[in-house]
Amino acid sequence: MSSDAAVSSVWPVLHYDDTERALRFLVDVLGFAPVVAARDEHGGVVHAELRWPGGGALVFGSTRHTDSVHGVMRAGTSAVYVVSDDVDAVHRRVVAAGGEVLEPPHETRFGSGAAAHVCTVRDPEHNLWTFGTYRGPSPE
Repeated sequence: MSSDAAVSSVWPVLHYDDTERALRFLVDVLGFAPVVAARDEHGGVVHAELRWPGGGALVFGSTRHTDSVHGVMRAGTSAVYVVSDDVDAVHRRVVAAGGEVLEPPHETRFGSGAAAHVCTVRDPEHNLWTFGTYRGPSPE
C-alpha cells in the first residue's frame, strides 16, 4: 500500500434510504473501492466501508438503522470533499451514468486562496460530492 493509500483517520458517515443504489453509485460511478458491505437478513446493505484510491475512507448505512446515535441522521444532508488527481474522469463517469452535475470541472480558489480544479455532483439521495485537486495547505 502506498503512503497515499494509507488508512484514513477521518471517516465521514452518511446514511441512505436505498443503500444498494448508494453502494452502486459510490463504487461504479464515483470510483470508491468496497471493503465491507454487511447485509441484513433480507440482503439489504446495513453498513458499508469504502476506500478512496488516493487515501481516505467512508462509512455509510441505512436510515432504517435507528438503534444508535446515528439513528437521527437523514439521507441527503451531507457534503463531502474528495481529493482527486483526475476530476475530469469522475465528471465523465457521472455524466455517463446520467448523474446530476451541479458544477462541471472548472478552476476555482478556495477560502484559503489556493487554486484547484474541481467539480461538484449530487448523489441519488442528494448528498453533495466535490472532487478537486486541492490537497490542503503546503507544509511550511
